[in-house]
Amino acid sequence: MTHDRHSYAEPTTVRTRHLDLDLALDFTAKVLSGSATHTLDWAEGAGDRLVLDTRDLTVLGVEGWSEPDWEPLVFELAEADAELGSALTIRTAGHRKVRIHYRTAPTATGLQWLEPEMTAGGVLPFMFSQSQHIHARSWVPVQDTPGVRFSYAAHVTAPPELMVLMSADNGTASRRTGSYDVVMPEPIPSYLLAIAAGDLVFEATGPRTGVWAEPEMAKRAAAEFADTEQMMRVTEELFGPYRWGRYDLLVLPPSFPYGGMENPRMTFATPTVVIGDKSLVSLVAHELAHSWSGNLVTQDSWDDIWLNEGFTAYVENRIVEAVYGTEFAVMETAIKQHATVTKLDPLDPATQALELPGLNHGTEYHGTSGLGALKGTWFLAWLEERFGRDVFDPFIRGYFDRFAFRSICSADFVGHLERALLEPYPGVVTATELAAWLDQPGIPAFAERAKSARFSVVDEGRTTWLEGGSLPAATAEWTTQEWLRFLDAMPDVLSHEQLRTLDQEFGFTGTANGEIARRWYSIVAASGYEPSYDELRHFLIRVGRMKLVLPVYRALVGAGQADRARELYAAARAGYHPITAAAVERILAS
Repeated sequence: MTHDRHSYAEPTTVRTRHLDLDLALDFTAKVLSGSATHTLDWAEGAGDRLVLDTRDLTVLGVEGWSEPDWEPLVFELAEADAELGSALTIRTAGHRKVRIHYRTAPTATGLQWLEPEMTAGGVLPFMFSQSQHIHARSWVPVQDTPGVRFSYAAHVTAPPELMVLMSADNGTASRRTGSYDVVMPEPIPSYLLAIAAGDLVFEATGPRTGVWAEPEMAKRAAAEFADTEQMMRVTEELFGPYRWGRYDLLVLPPSFPYGGMENPRMTFATPTVVIGDKSLVSLVAHELAHSWSGNLVTQDSWDDIWLNEGFTAYVENRIVEAVYGTEFAVMETAIKQHATVTKLDPLDPATQALELPGLNHGTEYHGTSGLGALKGTWFLAWLEERFGRDVFDPFIRGYFDRFAFRSICSADFVGHLERALLEPYPGVVTATELAAWLDQPGIPAFAERAKSARFSVVDEGRTTWLEGGSLPAATAEWTTQEWLRFLDAMPDVLSHEQLRTLDQEFGFTGTANGEIARRWYSIVAASGYEPSYDELRHFLIRVGRMKLVLPVYRALVGAGQADRARELYAAARAGYHPITAAAVERILAS
């Protein structure tokens, strides 16, 4: 990597090899304070400066290690950029260790501090981080780019009634001492730095797996995620050993802005998938898959996010198929394809190029839409079909082995693809087909979409009802995936009579299933269906996961109900992570 547009760091000159954190958690002030010590590798003939990324950090002092003691160093904190934060430039004489003393802001974009009433227990406060994409810099001065990997160790002090966990070797005992030491021996990129503190207990789900959660949630979450150890074994059989020691999940309060975050050894997960029937546990398969794709082999900048997410979604699908069956995996794939590609169908190729680029795209793509990841997954599944699993599985395993604990770009992958697959098996794919995937926008016309026999029945039932017939029968046997399909292809707006009929028959309003809820409430909002608005309000206040709440806000604004959306946001804002709040505010300002 020579440059990452999302970072001020200069890794061709100097790289962090190891990071030591010494932090104190202050729940009253809502700040972390302490120091970050960087052990550095300097390039030959490097200059005299270290540039780190920061956002809203107060830098109290910087020092460099000069045998036999530390000496103060001159530093400058640049004017802040709205997206990237401030470059911290430190003048050094090639010091091998540089220590920054600092504190975070209460408004740090990568941290959320929850009052007790916002937790399941309602007694103790809670805090957690979310460093992806470029939010690690809001709580640690760091080279905040996935192109730089480092090991780390941390000493953290906190109120003694709280348990502190990090993306590191935490053990399994909830020993609340107020002083915690953790180690992450494997090198990771900055976006996988993670910390959480709260009333947390542990429940085992296997020899290497378990769940951390508030006591009120722990046993239910452990039951929901009971198949995690089996998922690990399946993935190891397919794609090589798990190289991170333990794999545990931390179930966070519902304000967590994502479904999951693949922090190594400690996936952070939303409670919205804990509904009692394991129908949404593909999220666990996805985050576990990141232990190979993303955590082990990492994109070197956010422009190449498809390398992380495309490979991960492919491995996720293979895990789901092995553990829950082919039909379940096909339904999951069909849902994802419908949710993304169908939105592009009406667009002309020039517009699609902005949304769904080729994969070997160089540096012109910011990788923020998530659609490149879908194309990457589809591409890998297409290669699997062409070459067969007997050939393709060893190729994927070899990819993880070759680039283990490295950060790579699209060109690195393409080179490996040519050497390890295309050259040994000539003629299986044509140059034209390959270019359609790697270099051209959109999904190639020859790519087949996933087809589910069960979804065909759902589609027929929905169409019959919309054309004036009766509602589908035998829905008592439908899985969550079938209900999602039923709602996904509904018109954006339905009549109030149609909505009343659906709700009376199927009881969508008030559902505990967040995936069903966000689809239902989006239609409710777009249609102005008042009878469901009380529960819509409760949903937006109770849940902070962006995937679930943002479509509802968009539907409200799109239906001319921006004032109502603002009122709902005002009521929900205190429970939203800063990342979610910023996303909602962009919708309200549109």
